[in-house]
Amino acid sequence: MKCLLIASESAEVLFYWTDLEFQQSIQEQYGASQEEDQRPPAFEDSINTLFAPIIISCSTMVDRLGDSYACFTTENNHTYVLHQFDECLYIAVNGDGDEEEDDLRRKIYVLKKMIEVHFGMVTLSSHLIRKQLRPQDTEQRMRLWKHLQGLLETYSHLRENDQSILVEAVERLIHPTLCEQCIEFLERRLVQQLNRSMERAGEEVLHAFILVHTKLLAFYSSQNASSLSTSDLLALIVMAQNMYPSNTELDDTSPEDVESTSGSGPDVFYTPEPSPTDRDSSGSERPERGSGSLFEFVDPDVQMAEDSLQTLEVPPPDPSTPRRVFLDVSLKEGLYPMMPHSMYCLPLWPGITLVLLTKIPNSGLAMSVYAFLEAFAKLERRLSESPEGSAAARGQPAVHDLRSKLDKFVKALVPRDIQTSQLQNVWTEFKNRAFAKGGPGFNKELIPWCKSMKTQLCGVYRQCFITESSGGAESHQYLSPSLQERAQTLVQEKLMDWKDFLLVKSKRNITMVSYLEDFPGLIHFICVDRSTGQMIAPSLNVTDRTSTELGKGQLAQFIKNKVWALVSTTRRYVQKGYSTVTLRDGDFYFCYFLWFENETGYKLEALELPIRSDDSAPIGMLASDYYRKLLRYYSKNHHGEVVKCYELLTVHLGIIPTEFILQHCRQLASKLWEPSRNPLL
Repeated sequence: MKCLLIASESAEVLFYWTDLEFQQSIQEQYGASQEEDQRPPAFEDSINTLFAPIIISCSTMVDRLGDSYACFTTENNHTYVLHQFDECLYIAVNGDGDEEEDDLRRKIYVLKKMIEVHFGMVTLSSHLIRKQLRPQDTEQRMRLWKHLQGLLETYSHLRENDQSILVEAVERLIHPTLCEQCIEFLERRLVQQLNRSMERAGEEVLHAFILVHTKLLAFYSSQNASSLSTSDLLALIVMAQNMYPSNTELDDTSPEDVESTSGSGPDVFYTPEPSPTDRDSSGSERPERGSGSLFEFVDPDVQMAEDSLQTLEVPPPDPSTPRRVFLDVSLKEGLYPMMPHSMYCLPLWPGITLVLLTKIPNSGLAMSVYAFLEAFAKLERRLSESPEGSAAARGQPAVHDLRSKLDKFVKALVPRDIQTSQLQNVWTEFKNRAFAKGGPGFNKELIPWCKSMKTQLCGVYRQCFITESSGGAESHQYLSPSLQERAQTLVQEKLMDWKDFLLVKSKRNITMVSYLEDFPGLIHFICVDRSTGQMIAPSLNVTDRTSTELGKGQLAQFIKNKVWALVSTTRRYVQKGYSTVTLRDGDFYFCYFLWFENETGYKLEALELPIRSDDSAPIGMLASDYYRKLLRYYSKNHHGEVVKCYELLTVHLGIIPTEFILQHCRQLASKLWEPSRNPLL
């Protein structure tokens, strides 16, 4: 029984997701109280009735005590995790014991990340994000909620089955020659051709990458592009999987395929089959998720009793229309979070996808909005923290500079047909209070007007980058369908002879065979370079039809569960400040190490990790980039030196002596990132 809810302070439901079991439980609870011949309450009303006391209680505690509860367990063993982001309260519930407090908190932060990717700086305004999450138009609300629900289901499914999403790192396909050829192809053939085309409508392709299931085959960024953060890339992978989900059950391979594609053992050369004469294999039909999906949301029999919001059929979006996404951009001037991009997700074959990220023509406006938002946030913080009058003395030059720039910004918006009347009114009132002779000047009375200015700036941002992508008055031009089809065809022709190999290789990327001779007793490992957000790990396949070094069926599933439990356990230790963990669990011995190196590979001295509270953001890179903050924390004592961070998790048989296990870990850590062994292009 699972549920995730976003609510306003007034107990209005802004978004909800439930699994089928939780849904049926609520309908039984509230449907039974209805009189005969009376229609059961709408499901949304039932959700509202169930959570309203909790929401009101949280608001009351914040108002009176300045604090609220972060987690509690009810008498029926339902676990509730709550987190307040500005004026939006997130509540995650689990009633079947499948998820612990950390899992629920991680799901809350992942949902928040997905909302930021979809709505950008609108999330910085509580008033606007409430309107965005709950549009008045029923069909639009239905489409948005179904999309967010699908993202949650996709993320949960991947986290239960994919190591890269579990540890929140990117896994590359290990085939140096093909990877290098594909990167060169993306640069010289695809991106340059797209950016020279007259059909690109002013957009510029910044990033292009090819995914095989969730693994990265090739990634290319143009010279004008900033680096794409691991957090954003993982979010885009989840979005791509949600649009075109992989059904790995359909293409399980035989044991013979393992030897030819694992890259382990003796050198085996793969000879691709001749290209087929027909083009049927290049179809882009969306495969359905297998019957083993972790969650289901829609049940026709249950939906019959629900309100029109849930029974309304929403037409699928046009696949040629890009999705607006908001990603971090790092420039010489600094970091600009949540900058608008267009995301084109082009299916090549089931399981293989081309993703293009483009810079839209008016993206510079978003940078200006962010600069003004940051300036008003700093002024508001200065006014609230400083004694009366002192803030004015320190902030006058910067604020006068802000005044000049913002006046020019507002004037520049008028020719673009952007509604700026409210922004102009608030800005005029702000100037009258701050700069007019005899006015109040810079004191705490300006704080509400700083908040109003931030809301109005976010409103302009919403008009420019959100409304038009939602079908507003200003229709956004983008890469033409013919140009998208041309890009799709180019990559299909390049990979036609390799597609079957890639699908097999994605499930046999690295196997344990080549490591057993050097590391006897080693069962599994995961090594992550947290500086680049990339990981290396042997494949884990647990289907009954496929045999692996871990065994088949239940045995492989047993070891997989051990690995998943180890990752969860080590995160709790890292949160408490530990960088080394060794555990014995029955017949197994687990090790975890987190360490830092300089650019030459020299291991740096150990440092006590900062201890984090139980309700802090989860350890990871998708929900919140913990490791980027950790690297900044460690680099304070290493000025002018490039510091890298690594993690290693190992599972050994318990009969192996401890001194050998620790020796294995040291040797494995140095061996994994050797360029000659596993080059990461």
